[in-house]
Amino acid sequence: MGEKKQEPPFIMKKIALVVFLSLCFVISSGLFASSNAAPSGKIFYISPQGNDAWSGTLSKPARGRTDGPFATITRARDAIRQLKKDGSFNQSVTVYLRGGTFFLKETVVFTPEDSGTEQWPIRYVNFGNETPILSGGQLIETDWKTSGANQIQAILPEVKNGDWYFYQLFVDGERWTRARTPNEGFHTMAGEMRLEGPARFTFQDGDIKKEWIEYGDVDVIGLAKWAEIRMPIVDVDEANRTATLTKQVPPSNWQGENNPRYWIENAPEALDQPGEWRLERKTGTLTLNLKSPERPARVIAPRLPNLIRLEGDPQAGQPIQYLSFEGLTFAHSRTSKLEDGYGDVQAAHDIDAAFMATGAEHCVVKQCRFTQLGNYAVEFNQGCKFNQIAGNEMSDLGAGGVKIGERARRTEANLITRHNLVTDNRIHHIGIIYPAAVGVWVGQSDHNTIAHNHIHHTYYTGISVGWTWGYAPTGAHHNIIEFNHVHDIGQGILSDMGGIYTLGTQPGTVIRNNIFHDIYSHTYGGWGIYPDEGSTRILIENNITYRTKSAGFHQHYGKENTVRNNIFALAKEYQVMRTRAEAHVSFTFERNIVYFEEGELLGSNWSGSNYQFDYNLYWNPKTRNFKFADWTWDEWRAKGQDTHSKIADPQFVDPEHYDFGLKSGSPALDLGFQPIDVSQVGPRP
Repeated sequence: MGEKKQEPPFIMKKIALVVFLSLCFVISSGLFASSNAAPSGKIFYISPQGNDAWSGTLSKPARGRTDGPFATITRARDAIRQLKKDGSFNQSVTVYLRGGTFFLKETVVFTPEDSGTEQWPIRYVNFGNETPILSGGQLIETDWKTSGANQIQAILPEVKNGDWYFYQLFVDGERWTRARTPNEGFHTMAGEMRLEGPARFTFQDGDIKKEWIEYGDVDVIGLAKWAEIRMPIVDVDEANRTATLTKQVPPSNWQGENNPRYWIENAPEALDQPGEWRLERKTGTLTLNLKSPERPARVIAPRLPNLIRLEGDPQAGQPIQYLSFEGLTFAHSRTSKLEDGYGDVQAAHDIDAAFMATGAEHCVVKQCRFTQLGNYAVEFNQGCKFNQIAGNEMSDLGAGGVKIGERARRTEANLITRHNLVTDNRIHHIGIIYPAAVGVWVGQSDHNTIAHNHIHHTYYTGISVGWTWGYAPTGAHHNIIEFNHVHDIGQGILSDMGGIYTLGTQPGTVIRNNIFHDIYSHTYGGWGIYPDEGSTRILIENNITYRTKSAGFHQHYGKENTVRNNIFALAKEYQVMRTRAEAHVSFTFERNIVYFEEGELLGSNWSGSNYQFDYNLYWNPKTRNFKFADWTWDEWRAKGQDTHSKIADPQFVDPEHYDFGLKSGSPALDLGFQPIDVSQVGPRP
């Protein structure tokens, strides 16, 4: 594994207003309106003002309210099922959702009987420029009582009875902060987390109080390398300043992590800032610290982890097909796996999504907005093929953006996930509950395309492809990652991350024409392009990385990768890194430009000679007296490396402003370097 990442919620106070204003803009402007101006085929409508007893064929209630739209998406689904039973499904079907919030009572489940066909697809689409919101939350409608200056309380019987608990709260359209201490920054453990048995650590004097264990709902959120934990405190030894949590932490994440950072959530003393809230599990008491004397008009707490589920049966060869969801907003999903404590292994890969699909084929999620969620936005897992996730915005997420495939490798054709398209999405400000979550995660899945996405403001990796460590058989291969813009990754929270991160043998996988920049880890491992354990036979070309902490390119170990025609610029510590020397060629590094002003050129382990460098251009405008690991330029070339390469100014157009276009006289052109066109990077209009 190399090493990994971590850190989040203090950021929430800084981004909450931005996210809230963004959501208001979407609602008011119809930014994500889909192309639905020309109705054809069978039409149904649903509306928050509708009634499931009506026909669903009118866009608004008739005079006298004798007929009109349906009230729920489930009713529209069942109406389409009835068409099939009646033998009337002989045309495409469009279900238009009117603007407003639909509070879902339960997850909306679609099965193979709800499939469309290639000729007659079924679409669930926003009406005109209106913004329908599918909410997995519940309005808290109760008599709030004043409990202090600008503080109000309510008793929630379902919480008190043990039937409901939540870790997120949305007040007047904005995510509020679960009571946290310290309000900014972190506490630090003294020494290392104890790995045997339930997690235990030594805390600094005064940071943890023994009386908190009586509540049973005061949590430690700890950060180590590339992952996090969220666990309640169950015991406190004040004399030895030792806190005990609910379960063992994943040892690989925490081994050797000295003085890890953490913060506390939901302690009584932590409720000390406007915009914070606390929920007491035993009494069901919800307390809000108001931002102004005015009481909030709308308080929503999450109830459902999944809002939509497509449930095909790939084992039986019964997929769900040709369903499309367009122009919808998904909000207020519940967090997963926190009740007894959660220990992440990597990438929050085991956290589910608001929109879940199994055995789905030729289905589409496009021009939707996913926001104020507690988990991932979209997941297409076992047996999903030829689906599209396109043109969506995903932000203010508890976990990450998109998951494709599974952790387990499948060999039965029906169960393999492949040929999916993730394109033109905007994925940002993620990892609020699970900071190790990533923008796009591809597990054991092949022949997918991840293209033209804009991914930024994560606490861990931007794009992660592959889920096999080392050289064992893998299901991840022939994936194309191209024209993505990935930046502001890590933000100093976790470690061991990349703008793109790969694992395992991946013949046919191509990483090309991407831009990766501003990737900063907490300690080690803020890399632009990061082939980790066993990454093999990957083509990496025409990418630009700049302003990274540890290096623009780092290969932990792998074999026979090709790194060509890339620009690696302005990393702080090293520019190119290689960690493990093995008996085969690690990679070929050719026709690249390496431009730096600080740090060293080559980092980590360059023992042996199983790497091949040639036709590259190197430049440091501050000095030509830099070394190639332990060797001078002449000694490096005497080793058979960079025989045709040059040390010369590449003549970038404006490197101070990160314009790495080449002037006509650039010596890189003489070495065969092909200019990189960045005009198509990121989402297309």
